[in-house]
Amino acid sequence: MPLPWTDLHHRLHRVLKSRSLLTPGHRLLLGVSGGQDSLCLWRLCLDLQPQWGWELGILHCDHRWRSDSQANAHHVQTLAAQWGTPYHGIVADRPLPTEAAARQWRYQGLAHCAQTHHYQAVLTAHTASDRAETLLQNLIRGSGADGLGALPWQRDLAPGLPLVRPLLFATRQETGDFCAAQGLPLWVDSTNDDPRYGRNRLRLEVLPLLRQHFNPQVDRHLAHTADLMAADVAYLEAQAHHLRQQIQDDRRLDRTLLQPAPLALQRRVIRQFLGQWLPCAPTFAHIEKTIALISAPQGSQTDPFPGGAIVQVRKPWLVLTDPHLP
Repeated sequence: MPLPWTDLHHRLHRVLKSRSLLTPGHRLLLGVSGGQDSLCLWRLCLDLQPQWGWELGILHCDHRWRSDSQANAHHVQTLAAQWGTPYHGIVADRPLPTEAAARQWRYQGLAHCAQTHHYQAVLTAHTASDRAETLLQNLIRGSGADGLGALPWQRDLAPGLPLVRPLLFATRQETGDFCAAQGLPLWVDSTNDDPRYGRNRLRLEVLPLLRQHFNPQVDRHLAHTADLMAADVAYLEAQAHHLRQQIQDDRRLDRTLLQPAPLALQRRVIRQFLGQWLPCAPTFAHIEKTIALISAPQGSQTDPFPGGAIVQVRKPWLVLTDPHLP
């Protein structure tokens, strides 16, 4: 039975329509941990279901990090039966060593489940607070604009399968208040309070300090900044791709046509170009070494990149040579 309509229901409904995030009548797979954010999203989608005509299913991922992980999965499965939502569950073959490995495993599981059971979109319950944490985490690591615009509203999880984050308009405080008001049966994940994880320290120590001493709305404002950065990045990436198409010939770039471009475009063209051939994502240092060749003398070259490739100046070209490529 739908629960009482709240401001969060209205805001989600408006965001879905204004941003064209979801399609009426589609089959949607929600990633559900059992915590406040995922239960909030699940409950909201169930309540909006009559208006949108969705078919909903949930996937719970057992990372085997905690002694109560099986009980956690059983709790979510029991709630799925009570709420009339098809339940899918996956269990890691072994305890996953890092947050990054766990995230990659979750996304792979979501994509596989969605494709196997013919869901047309995957939803996760990331909030504005998650986006603020990600921005701070990437800023501390020295990330560029791409990292500061992380956690977009939508991206491709697999070809033809969008990953959608409909709760980016709400803070973690708001999802917690919603769950409390609705009496939702949360499962508390003890690892969220473990200070060994850097993201937890941002959540438990850094952001509270920023709220108290600088801006009580810091979560929302940082999330807005990430949204602005994401739009700028999308535009610059498109412009760089267009320029690269005009100046690239296989493993060569015409540096005479690249030289007049703004530095922001030069960097993105070089990154896209190197990314085609290197075995790992090009770093800032790789990109800057290649940028220096745009105005370097004939015969200049970079140090070897990972895998042994180098970029050389052969007027008017920047040429990538790799002993492992034909």
